[in-house]
Amino acid sequence: MSSADIIRAHYAASDRGDLDGMLAPFADDIRWTEAAGFPYAGTYVGPEAVAAGVFGRIQEEWDDYTVAIDEVVDGGDVVVGIGTYSGTYKQTGRFFAARVAHVWRLRDGKVHAFEQFCDTELVNRALDDSSRVATESDASREAGKR
Repeated sequence: MSSADIIRAHYAASDRGDLDGMLAPFADDIRWTEAAGFPYAGTYVGPEAVAAGVFGRIQEEWDDYTVAIDEVVDGGDVVVGIGTYSGTYKQTGRFFAARVAHVWRLRDGKVHAFEQFCDTELVNRALDDSSRVATESDASREAGKR
């Protein structure tokens, strides 16, 4: 199985909601880096840390969170997935869609490193309910004038 096929299998497992299948190609010392500015920014080491710090939090905090990969670029031991994240943040009820690129680094059939590139501003707008609070305050003031 090629490196690109391994990553395609990871994405297919994600589409099925199969956490074990998603984690299967990860090396024990995988370094998984979420983009600065992303809600889960930072580097997680090991499959368990990725499962808890990223995948688990997404499942808990978002409705209908989707990773739709349009293209997998096969660079041998470096594979790039390009697509779109989307979902609705539970606390605010706000939906987002943002383009994303994933850079996967494999060695001996295992993922040793992952790095995410994403338009984090679009994601963070879904987390921000300040405009909803402002709208509610404006509506309260307007109602008080009547």
